Amino acid sequence: MSSERATIDFSVDDRVSCALDADEMQLICDTVLAEEGVRRPCYISVSIVDDEQIRELNAQWRSQDRPTDVLSFECERPDDPGLAEGEPCELGDIVLAPQYIANQAKAFGTTEADETRLLLVHGLLHLLGYDHMEESDARAMERREDDLIRLLPSDHTLSSVVITRHHEEDST
Repeated sequence: MSSERATIDFSVDDRVSCALDADEMQLICDTVLAEEGVRRPCYISVSIVDDEQIRELNAQWRSQDRPTDVLSFECERPDDPGLAEGEPCELGDIVLAPQYIANQAKAFGTTEADETRLLLVHGLLHLLGYDHMEESDARAMERREDDLIRLLPSDHTLSSVVITRHHEEDST
């Protein structure tokens, strides 16, 4: 397993603040990649935006004209056969909406920080090919999120990932 850190391009909108700092988000990304066995260097973009910006992206890319908590846009996968040995992987983009996440944290009885940790893990797993469109895939993704969350700093407000957070949203 590589000890390299992922290269992360952080972008934070002036109008919002995030419950996690860049160092913790770096730790989360590095932990998930290491635990997933990713050995090649990866580039990831993490954007922190307001509800209006994520609503626009959600409408444009998912045809859902409403804000959401996290969006992921995959570019390449680390196991892409087209990548040369040691060539960095442009993993993709993760977009987080802290205002939406804060409201969701209240609804689920978690802290904003724990909810943000979960959603960053969730977004990164999407970039690595996980999905939750089918019930069996959703349960597998939930188990993986549970395993990874246990390895991260925590406020201990997440006992188990609630599958309906994302699975039901896709069906509405």
